[in-house]
Amino acid sequence: MASPERISIQGGRLIDPAHGIDRATDLHLAAGRVLAIGTAPADFQPERVIDARERIVCPGFIDLSARLREPGLEQKATIESETRAAAASGITTLCCPPDTCPVIDTPAVAQLIQQTAQRHGFARVIPAGAMTQGLEGQQITEMAALQLAGCRVLSQADQPIRNALVQRRAMEYAATFGLTLFLRPQDPDLSRGGCAHEGRVSTRLGLPGIPEAAETVAIARDLALAGQTGARVHFRGLSTARAIAILLAARRRGVSASADVSMHQLFLTEDDLDGFDANCHLIPPPRTRTDRDALRQALAAGELAAVCSDHQPHDADAKLLPFPETAPGLSGLETLLPLALRLVRAGVMDLSSILARLTTGPAGILGCDLGHLAPGAPADVCIFDPTAAWIPTPETIRSHGQNSPFLGTEMLGRVDRTLLAGRVVFERNGADSSGPPNSPPPAPRTG
Repeated sequence: MASPERISIQGGRLIDPAHGIDRATDLHLAAGRVLAIGTAPADFQPERVIDARERIVCPGFIDLSARLREPGLEQKATIESETRAAAASGITTLCCPPDTCPVIDTPAVAQLIQQTAQRHGFARVIPAGAMTQGLEGQQITEMAALQLAGCRVLSQADQPIRNALVQRRAMEYAATFGLTLFLRPQDPDLSRGGCAHEGRVSTRLGLPGIPEAAETVAIARDLALAGQTGARVHFRGLSTARAIAILLAARRRGVSASADVSMHQLFLTEDDLDGFDANCHLIPPPRTRTDRDALRQALAAGELAAVCSDHQPHDADAKLLPFPETAPGLSGLETLLPLALRLVRAGVMDLSSILARLTTGPAGILGCDLGHLAPGAPADVCIFDPTAAWIPTPETIRSHGQNSPFLGTEMLGRVDRTLLAGRVVFERNGADSSGPPNSPPPAPRTG
């Protein structure tokens, strides 16, 4: 089968946070990998030249949590539709939680998801294997078999394990195989039935609340167990200032723990629930302005290693019921980059730093050789215009999920092209790649 094209991306501002690169230069790709930065080898003859003047050239983004809904919930979205939307958003690697139907608790399901993504060829998909069978929190899975099937991490999605002994056994087993556990810190009893942050706004609106303690109690328990077992844990989607403080204290004690934040938590607060917009029904819920500001500060300081979309596409009916009865979650792939750039314009952090939280940070959490552009690395590249203005609407969003609180809001920053393993899988001024890659993307290497 034909090899990837030899490509020269010329004149762009190349930002590679992993290697401290931020300058106007050229990038040369061959055989699906980065060949050189700056001057091309003397014998290199590109088959395609991409003019990147007035554009940012950076590694393809890595999203640690994006639900693709397939298998089992194809009425909401499919692997094809959501990886196509990811490519249009500069995202080249996605980690999908295990709460599909069937659950990703066997090698067969993990392999099916990866094979489907490879067949469509728009983005690399890394499935998170389930920690317990059926996500029921009772019997741990065959973690070694899931690891061999391509599950680099394990997770309970949004179904925490109530039994602390089962949680301990899962951590011990995962530690044996060097697997990272993705944990959603949310006490299921304290949060049961809630749909808003427990505070002044939920009280005024008459909405059942989820207290801050639902997160802090859960993270404290899991950190204690991680310290006991030596497991490596990563907390998905922190939402409170106090949880960050607990995490940092545990790190100082030597616990191997990291955390990320969902992009919308850096903007939305409990005040956005006024008007009962079901697109703001999120779990964990938007918290106080103090919490939002603490999350921003922790991200800028590197205390939170990554920011992700927490993409959860829904069909329209899922958001039409009274607020507490609607399905939680938003469609976040296509607003990931423009919201990141909004943080830069607000002075929260510089461009290289926020790109690090979208590339090298999540790559380190997954333990894979992605998220950078050193010679020899997989040629996953995003080229974007930081000044392009656009408005997310049902017509401009490619995801099947139209459930975004940012619909109708002007955004600055849009992807021109996305390359996966050296192949152009999205072009803003052209057409999406009409088919899958000629060969599967290079497998991530442990690093």
